[in-house]
Order: sequence, then structure tokens, then C-alpha cells
Amino acid sequence: MDNRVAGQPPLVEQASASDPAPPLVEQASVSEPSSRPGDLTADPSLVEVRGAPAPSHETLAPDSSDRPPRPYLLTTLALLTTITAITSSLGAPLVPSVVEHFDVRLTTAQWSLTAALLAGAVSTPVVGRFASGRVRRPTILAGLATVLLGTVLAAAAVPLESFALLVAARTLQGVGMSLVPLAMAVARDELAGERQSRAIAWLSVTMVAGAGLGYPLTALMALLGGLVAAYALGAVLTVISLVLALRFVPGAPGVEPARVDWLGAAGLTVAMLATLLAVSEGEVWGWGDPRTLGLGAVGLLGLVGWTAYTLRSRHPLVDLRLATRPGIAAPNLVAVIAGVGMYSLLTLVVVLVRADEPGFGLAESVLAAGMVLVPYSLMSVLGNQLARLVLARVGRRTLLPAGSLMFMSATLALAVWHDHLWQALAVMALGGLGSGFTFSSLAVLMVPHVPAAETGSAMAFNQVLRYLGFTTGSAVSVALMAAYGGGETGFQAALFTIAGIWVVAIAGALLLDRRPAPTAAAAG
Repeated sequence: MDNRVAGQPPLVEQASASDPAPPLVEQASVSEPSSRPGDLTADPSLVEVRGAPAPSHETLAPDSSDRPPRPYLLTTLALLTTITAITSSLGAPLVPSVVEHFDVRLTTAQWSLTAALLAGAVSTPVVGRFASGRVRRPTILAGLATVLLGTVLAAAAVPLESFALLVAARTLQGVGMSLVPLAMAVARDELAGERQSRAIAWLSVTMVAGAGLGYPLTALMALLGGLVAAYALGAVLTVISLVLALRFVPGAPGVEPARVDWLGAAGLTVAMLATLLAVSEGEVWGWGDPRTLGLGAVGLLGLVGWTAYTLRSRHPLVDLRLATRPGIAAPNLVAVIAGVGMYSLLTLVVVLVRADEPGFGLAESVLAAGMVLVPYSLMSVLGNQLARLVLARVGRRTLLPAGSLMFMSATLALAVWHDHLWQALAVMALGGLGSGFTFSSLAVLMVPHVPAAETGSAMAFNQVLRYLGFTTGSAVSVALMAAYGGGETGFQAALFTIAGIWVVAIAGALLLDRRPAPTAAAAG
């Protein structure tokens, strides 16, 4: 297979993963559609890591097929992706504990999750520029050091009772979400053939397993030792990963990294931050308050300006021109809606489990809140396998509508049945099935419609849409609940509203996917 080091990619895309719910894990993308019906991973010889740029004809990497496998490399990469998932799980289950300790409103405490997601959304395309060449290893080490600093500062913020410091610390931790494609790129360059495809698949599984392990583990630490213990656990695990990366992650020869659009990254961050602040704080400030209106206007105008700037940029943060191409529009629409819907579901089920209000809430511990998210992670793996079966026997057009329908059903079920813990567990299992089904299908549906040279850019934009959806869902879900009056009434109304956006996803997936997939030759 061709192991040439890439030159200047348009962008790097992360494997599906999720933050507190990275069951959104996919295989590495492929440069051509699979020749085997129902195979979501395609021929191993065609595997190309999203985040690994297109091959360059100028700089050649050593042939990994002739190189003996490096000892402990796969273990180190697997631990890196697992710890990244566990660290990201320091968000959702701990939000109610943040409310109690820092004496802040739920919508404010939710920023301990939203900040990490926003950092992950912006840092993924930036860090992805360094997925090949000599800067990859230093980038991985610097990223882990940033996560370590974030966990230490988060632990320090608790006794200092500084919520602002906690949010800043969680922002630093969010950078860890952008390191997964770099781990994938190392596996691509250091392994070959069947070992390579197995390694990439294993790294995808470890991200899901890390999330499933992280939720109850961090919740247990919070139960035994409070928030400090939970964040200290993240610090210890990150130190282990950093030491192993220093010892076993190899350097890479080759090209200079692609140019980073720092202005575009800053513009997207400011626009999204202003929009989310207006949405999350509007209920408290008042929707007609000058602060709400001002931030909303800055956010809206900022997004419009960022779009115009990106379309004119020679080295854009993401390639927006690919977003509406035939075969690409439907997965992009579903990606952003699925991101909003998924994190809304995760956030509100934790609110339900921890709430102890008259007539609403299950009044369970933080450990129960962590455990309720485990079925979601486990069933997402099954959803991935189910998507393969449906693709082989029914066809690709059913994938996104069916996955969206599962998500919508879980949202409606939680709105109607939420009186017992077992009901929450069952709903999350159904939601996890829809998550694995939906997110594992996005790359498979997009790749046949995109030339090989543009695959990384197209998948990167789709990933950014997902992360922005996660960020929006995290902030909007609790804001909706508060806007509808809180308690059981607000809880149900918020879920019914979120279920409504899934109708848009289903309709869009059907209406925007009318053209037949092009042939492999056409796609290339």
C-alpha cells in the first residue's frame, strides 16, 4: 500500500467520537467506496485516516510494511484515546455536583461541559493540521500537557470555589478531543496491511470503551472524594498517557505542517461563544435585555462574517464549499442535528436522575448518573454493527432516517416515561443504538460523493458540525427547560421540542438524498 507522507492537507478530521459520549466513533474514512456490500470499513488497502492528509508526491515516508512493529505502540495509542474519552467524561455526570458546590444555576453549571465541547470543536481542525510530519509527536505531547494542566486547574478550582477557573480548566481539557486523529495517523504510518486496519478499528473501540468506563468511574470518584477526586483521577490518567507517549510515540520525518487559519478559528470561537451565552443566559437576563440582544447580534453577525471570510480564504479552517454538494448535504444536516439531539438527551437524563424536586426527579446519586450513561455507550457499538447489516440487506438510503428515528423515539420515550431509573436506562440504550447507527453511517454515505483529494476536508467539516451540535445541545437543553418553567413541565416540553428537530433531520435525509451514488471511478 502507499505509505507516502502527506503534504499540505485542507484539514484533518477526527474519528467519530464524542465527548462525554464518544460512542460517535467511526472507522477511518476511505478514499474510495467499498467493493464489498455492507462493509463500512472498506478494503484495508484503501484505508485512509481522517486526519491523515492526502499523499504527496514530493516526500515519501519509510515503508511501514518492512518495519517491525514498535513495542507498546498500539498499547500507548489505545491508552491515549481511552484516557481522552475518560477525561472528556468529567463533564455531564458532574454538572449537578457543580451546581451544588459552586452554588450556581444549572444553566451556568452546564458551561463546565459546554466549554470543553466548544474547545474540542475549534481545536480539532486546528490541531488536525499537524497530523503528519515532524510536528506530529510534539503536538501530541503538547496536547496531553494541556489536558494535564486543565485537570490540575479543575481540581484546584474546587477548594478555591472559583467557577470561572473551573470553566477555563475544562476548556483546556477539551483540547484532548482533538488528539484522536493524530493517534490514528500514527497507526497509519507505523503499521501496514491487516495490522493497520485492526489497529484503527481497535482505537475506535477504545474510545467507546473509554467513555463507557469514564462515566461510572468519574462518578464513583466524585461520590467518594468529591469533585476534587474526580478531576485528580483525570490528572493521574493523563500523566500515565503522557509518560507513555514520551517513551513510545515515534517521531515522523517529512513535510512542514499545513498553514493554520488562526483568524478563522478565533472568529468561529467568538461567534459561537456569543451565541451560546445569549441562549443559556437569556432566561435569567431576560430575552429583551441589552446583554442578551447584544450577544445574540454579535453571534449571528459573527457567524455570517466567518462564513463569508472562510469562503474567500485560500487556506480555510474548513472547506464550506463542499457542504452542499449532492450526497454531502444530508449527512451534514443530520450531523449537526444529531449533535444537538444527542447532547440534549445526555444532559437532560442526568438532570432527571439527580433532580430532587416535588413531583420531579429520581433523587439518585452521582454514581447513578454516571451508570445511566453506560447503556448508551455499549449500545452504540451494537448500533454500528446493525448499520452494517442494514447497509448490506436494505441499502444506504435507510441509514440516516432510521438512525434519526431511533434517536427521536428515545427522546419522546424519556419525555413520557421518566418515573423510574430502569426507564432512564432503557431510553439511553435506545439512544445509544441510534447514536451508533447514525454516526457510523455518515462517513460511508459521504465518501462515494467526494473525490479522494477532498475526502479529508469534507469529513473534517462534518466533524466540526457534530462538535458544534454537541456544544449547542449542551447549552440549549437546560436553557429550554428553564424557559418552559423548569420541573417536570419544563423537562417534558424541552424534550418534545428536541424531538421536533429530529423530524427535520428525517425529512432532510430523505429529500436531500435523491441522487444515486456515483461510481468509484467518478468519485475519484
